[in-house]
Amino acid sequence: MPYSYHSHSGQFCKHGYGLLEDVVKEAIRKGFRGYGLSEHMPRYDDSELYPEEIEACCTPKSLATTYADFQIEAKRLKELYKDQISLLVGAEIEFINKDYAHHVDQLRKMFTADYVVGSLHHVNTIPIDFSPELYADALNQVNGELDQLYVRYFDEQYIMLKSVRPEVVGHFDLIRIFADQTVADQTLLLPHVWERVIRNIDYVVGYGGLFEINSRSWKKGLRDAYPQRDIIQVINEKGGKFTLSDDCHGPKDVGLFYEKLPQYLLETGVSIIYYLSQQNNKVIVKEHLNILDDEFWKGIKDW
Repeated sequence: MPYSYHSHSGQFCKHGYGLLEDVVKEAIRKGFRGYGLSEHMPRYDDSELYPEEIEACCTPKSLATTYADFQIEAKRLKELYKDQISLLVGAEIEFINKDYAHHVDQLRKMFTADYVVGSLHHVNTIPIDFSPELYADALNQVNGELDQLYVRYFDEQYIMLKSVRPEVVGHFDLIRIFADQTVADQTLLLPHVWERVIRNIDYVVGYGGLFEINSRSWKKGLRDAYPQRDIIQVINEKGGKFTLSDDCHGPKDVGLFYEKLPQYLLETGVSIIYYLSQQNNKVIVKEHLNILDDEFWKGIKDW
């Protein structure tokens, strides 16, 4: 009965596709028992709009309306399908600047979000996962020095982690996404980068956050899921907790590349997965021992 706590749909996300209800139906069909609905939180300035949103004439106000509409629909689905799947309703956050600490706090209070996925999609306010071209812009800001881009990413991530303390840490090393793959992992392991990775891991382990193992990296052609295996090894050694996420962007993405997860978990020594459960209107963390023995994996061949 594996899980995912990171998902989107075309109904509420311009770079997604399909209806949110169809995402839920597909999760049920594929045997998920726990699934998180986590559309992107709004952004608050015209300068923060993505190209696709500008083309669609979106505004910060319309993004806020879209997110509010998402909350209404997600909570309807949570109740409608409660006998078939345990749904949680939250948000994947942004952290473009320090003001987002306040924005996330207000979002939690306004919508009583079950949880948030703490992600960093920008470095120096430039989106690093939208396109190779924008990634190159962010790299140019540090004179083309990949290690410095990594440093700034993990420094900004640390500020986000301390400000938000997200229940789930989204794609911890997303900064690898458009890097030159021949040097990406070596750059990560450089001492001045690696010490920041360790610092961020220590902080999340300290407050009990979950690190998602995000399978969407394989859609981008990367060797490893997020996070990559050296990072997973350290998290394991420090007693950190992992969960799973497909980072779905539409119904067909539900369980995306989950068929590759058993081998990845085996290779990285991950045998316990943690999941979120709601009891008495409070979200708690539970553990799923011997995750690779779960019947869920046998059903993937029938998808």
